[in-house]
Amino acid sequence: MTLPIRLDVGTPAAPPRSNGELVFAEPWEGRAFGLAVAAGEAGAFAWEDFRQALIARIAAEPDARYYVCWFEALERVLAVEGQVSERVALLAARPAGHDHEIDR
Repeated sequence: MTLPIRLDVGTPAAPPRSNGELVFAEPWEGRAFGLAVAAGEAGAFAWEDFRQALIARIAAEPDARYYVCWFEALERVLAVEGQVSERVALLAARPAGHDHEIDR
């Protein structure tokens, strides 16, 4: 199966890696990564739109943490596509080991 998502290597949109493996400094970064990949695979947005939003966000603030830019790019494309970015933010903020339910 070929995924519609391509993770760039050697470009501004390339996720941090160590020895070829993705690197997450904090648990929320891995969750933000997973949310974007899952939403992209589900067709919630075009991956190229996300990629371009990520590149633009990194260019706007080059010293920002990569996954802060990643998450903000995800919020942007979901907002453009009419998705509920507030729900994504709530899910990403949940601690590891939670039951995936959203408090209302």
